[in-house]
Order: sequence, then structure tokens, then C-alpha cells
Amino acid sequence: MTEFEKGLLKYFCKEDLKKIQQTKIGIAGAGGLGSNCAMLLVRSGFIHFTIVDFDRVEVSNLNRQNYVYSQVNQSKVAALKENLAQIHSNVQIEAVEDRLARDNIKEIFSSCDIVIEAVDCPETKAMIIEELAQAGKYIVAASGLAGWGNSDRIKVKKINDRLYIVGDLISTIENNPPCAPVVTLTASKQADLVLGIVLQ
Repeated sequence: MTEFEKGLLKYFCKEDLKKIQQTKIGIAGAGGLGSNCAMLLVRSGFIHFTIVDFDRVEVSNLNRQNYVYSQVNQSKVAALKENLAQIHSNVQIEAVEDRLARDNIKEIFSSCDIVIEAVDCPETKAMIIEELAQAGKYIVAASGLAGWGNSDRIKVKKINDRLYIVGDLISTIENNPPCAPVVTLTASKQADLVLGIVLQ
């Protein structure tokens, strides 16, 4: 047991930590939602991840994403894997630098118990939910988290026993900038939902 895990046992019983560590998390997108949600889940004791993103870190990402300036131009999944290992050395991450599509998504997340939907494109969001719902996965998605102020508008909507959506379901980056406070609040709610699913 690592020192980090010993620290977690101040807050979780051994049985709950075992449940956390036996759960594999998929994260579709390593931007503002995905990178912050991954960080929160690692801090909560999760160690098994598949993280998928085709993009690279840009300076404009640093206002809300879990990267630092020295990682600009790096692959997001590689940079995130590096950052998460700084929190817990035993974290096991399958970093997939690829675009998610109907012909690969089920295979990529086949071993995952819960998948975080954390992408920008509405069409890709819909595809992720549709394909993974068919595969019987727990899905924690997000919709409507742009702008600032009135953070109480960020709600959790339970669609069914395996699908949850976090956000206000309205705001878009076309009309409002993506800012760190609301983005990370949404990521926090996604991570908290995962804990709830695992420890229920």
C-alpha cells in the first residue's frame, strides 16, 4: 500500500477503497471537464482509467484545463497521464490519442465500468451516449456549462439508472466563454456522481 493510499484510509474504510480501486473509469475527452474530473477521481482513490482525446494542449486551454504552460503542444492524454501520476504513482492509465467514432468507441471503453462524457461537439456527445448506453455502461455526461455567475444553475439530471447529465442544459460557448469556475464545478459534480455510483 502506498503512502497516498494510507492517507485515503483516513477518509474511506478499506471496503470502500477496494470498491473504488476495482472500478475502471473511461473518460471521453481530456479538456476542461475530462482533465479536471480525472484529477478529482485520482485524488479520490481511483487508479484504473482509459482516457481518450486526439488533441494537443494549447495556451488557450490553460484557463480551465488541468495542464501547465510547459505542456503546451504535448498530446493532452500524455500530459494528463503525467500529471495524474504526480498525484498517485500507482495510477494505471490507458492513454488513447484518437478520435472517438461509432466504429471504435465500444471497443475502446469495453473494460470500463463508468464513462465520463467530456467532449465539446454536440454530435459526438449524442453518439457517445447512444453507443455506450447500448453497451450497458454507466454514463456521466455534461451539457451547458459556459459563462460565469449563478453557479447554482449547474444541476444533476438523472435520465435513468445508468445515465446522468450535469449542467444547465442551455449555455453554449458560442454565447459565453468557458471559464474555470463553472467548468471545474461541473467536473466536480461528475466526479461526485461517480463516487456515488461506486459507493452506493
